[in-house]
Amino acid sequence: MYRRLIAALVPLFVLLSPPVRAGEIPPDSPARAALEKAEAAVQRILSVPDDRRTFENTLGAIDDLAATLENDTNMMMFLAYVSPDADIRARGTRAEEDVTNWLIDLSKREDLYKAVKAYADSHPKLEGERRRYLEHTLRDYRRAGMELSPERREELKAIQKEINKLGIEFEKNIRDDETRVIVTREELGDMPDDFINGLTQTAGVYLLGMDYPTFLPIMDYCNNETTRKKVWLAYKRRGGKKNIAVLEKILKLRAQAADMLGYASVADYETETRMAKSAQAVMDFYEKLRPIVRKKALLDWDEFVAAKREDTGDPDATLYPWDYSYYKNYLKQHKYAVDTQKVKEYFPLERVIDGLFSITQSLYGLEYRDVTAQAADKGVELWHEDVQLFEVLDKASGEVIGMFAIDLFPRENKYSHAAQWGMRQRKTFMDGRTQKPFAVLVCNFPKPTPERPSLMPHDQVETFFHEFGHCLHTILSEGTLLAFSGTSVARDFVEAPSQMFENWVWDADVLRTFARHYKTGEPIPVELVKGMVAAKNLGSGLEAEHQFYYGLCDMKYHTAPGGVIDTTKVGLELFGEVELYDPVPETYFQASFGHLVGYQAGYYGYMWSKVYAADMFQRFKELGMLNPEAGAYYRKKILARGGSMDAIDLVRDYLGREPNMEAFLAQLGLTD
Repeated sequence: MYRRLIAALVPLFVLLSPPVRAGEIPPDSPARAALEKAEAAVQRILSVPDDRRTFENTLGAIDDLAATLENDTNMMMFLAYVSPDADIRARGTRAEEDVTNWLIDLSKREDLYKAVKAYADSHPKLEGERRRYLEHTLRDYRRAGMELSPERREELKAIQKEINKLGIEFEKNIRDDETRVIVTREELGDMPDDFINGLTQTAGVYLLGMDYPTFLPIMDYCNNETTRKKVWLAYKRRGGKKNIAVLEKILKLRAQAADMLGYASVADYETETRMAKSAQAVMDFYEKLRPIVRKKALLDWDEFVAAKREDTGDPDATLYPWDYSYYKNYLKQHKYAVDTQKVKEYFPLERVIDGLFSITQSLYGLEYRDVTAQAADKGVELWHEDVQLFEVLDKASGEVIGMFAIDLFPRENKYSHAAQWGMRQRKTFMDGRTQKPFAVLVCNFPKPTPERPSLMPHDQVETFFHEFGHCLHTILSEGTLLAFSGTSVARDFVEAPSQMFENWVWDADVLRTFARHYKTGEPIPVELVKGMVAAKNLGSGLEAEHQFYYGLCDMKYHTAPGGVIDTTKVGLELFGEVELYDPVPETYFQASFGHLVGYQAGYYGYMWSKVYAADMFQRFKELGMLNPEAGAYYRKKILARGGSMDAIDLVRDYLGREPNMEAFLAQLGLTD
């Protein structure tokens, strides 16, 4: 997952729109100085006479303003997700709310809109990126409500501020959730010793948190079904019923805003600027895939049920959601001789980092330098002792082209998933200065102990490569405007470059360059990799339907008339309709489904973008996974361009043909 702090909070139009008066900035805001600076920049733009407007002093100055505001506030807001200090987290959360409210106000004033219109009317012959920027700016002003009456705009502004406030509350409730499951040693069954030794123990029992390094191993390896069920139920109740109420308020307000702007639904508003273009196109996408996937899901179901009956000795046993990961691993071991506990012994974190770095440096002509000790000199204040900082150099020129930081281990109150934050984007300011990008990878991998290094399950290696794909998208951008830099692409394409990079962890030749046993140093056996690859599509039909479920819930929530919907009732109904499992009462996954804030009506993009990721990967498959020429071509045609072209045109130009779904279906094992 990628995160752009400002861009993730509000649509692009907010970054390209007029401000409120400085007096409306809360006097106690942690972001006050940054917002006052931004307000002063807007006043300079407004002071230019219409007959002297140029790209540089109008549109370019707005892009400069947005970049400066990101630079001044992103770190402050980011720390709300990662800082171990409660006061700093609170300060970041407050800054996030204040900045977003300021930007909402920004999008509703006419004076700067009129200035942009005056420039547009007198400069009809813009070309390339600048023309695209003007077109997007005018489009986004319309989407911001500039065609509404002043009174209606004020009403819309109030709605958007309330959505912002509730969205921050929703995410904070997830971050602050301290759900724990109490279990005895017996209830942990045959969980590995290194896992048990890492748990919090008190009064003879163990406390299981809901973080990935705890939840996922329980689902994967715990042979006690009662424990798996107990933990799964707790995980699906995170956020609590209070977050359901918050979410349902948000849905009503979003629907109200979309209706004011003339859209049939929130989903139609959100998809207008994406590859899909409409909610109907998303539903058509699902309708095309679901019958194909259902055939594979039924085969998976029979295979997994048979495995459970064999394992338990119960001829009537059936499958539940908390069984999926456990029996996937069971089948890997019994059918393909792939013991996932043994596999991770070949993936100590340090070797994975070395391998990831070596592959990307070779493919894209890069060099990484560890500058953690020089962080202060580089203008970066590291927020925890676990964080490492790296410079990225282009080998051909020797130039430093960006930086990235990695924060890889779980801790209390830290963002509990995996994501890349684009902290600073490549951007050329109108005075000629070019700033270099800075990305942060936040993950939650097993922390090393004095007895053992951090050993990564293979799926976490895949996650690391995925997030680093986002990082490269940010770092290797060559754009000049913030609006189209790095990951500023259509929301339903942004995952494609990161998804494509996952393929490298499934290639035997690639893996043997870095996957070595943490004790002996022996490379991962070829036969083991063959077994892993053969087992790759175990349960792919069930998993795809699970992804359909999330995406269809998201669409259902955001197409409900008036936004009025019982999200729990609809969620359970869809679960029974889309997946083969029976619905599980008293669960409410949506209370902790963070994608509903920031990714609204966008979850389909994960599956949608996989189609393009698989198609783009074919060139590497043909030319070689470690072929620098293939890497250079991909860097130039996709990564460097950011959002300077429509995503479909980027893909067509890269492929030299129309994209298709064949490679995607083959990857999932869904072709005959």
